[in-house]
Amino acid sequence: MPTIRQEIINFLSTGEYDVRDISQKLRIPEKEVYTHLDHIARSLGSRQKKLHVTPAYCISCGFVFAKRNRMKKPGRCPKCRSEYIQEPKFQVS
Repeated sequence: MPTIRQEIINFLSTGEYDVRDISQKLRIPEKEVYTHLDHIARSLGSRQKKLHVTPAYCISCGFVFAKRNRMKKPGRCPKCRSEYIQEPKFQVS
């Protein structure tokens, strides 16, 4: 039986998903998904795979959080202060 991290890797290998999609698919809390994603990003190198992150962006002004290292969705846009942020998306390839 695969571990939760193996299930996340298998799921992310099929397409690009946000944390909510992963949480609903595996029936685990979103907070737990972030912890697993951090570990998966570090451990995929030994498998010659990579966790690709499509960065979060502000829906109001289009600001892209390209240099952000954290997996979590930002709280507000530094440019326009809007809280309408599109979550980052993740994929394994």
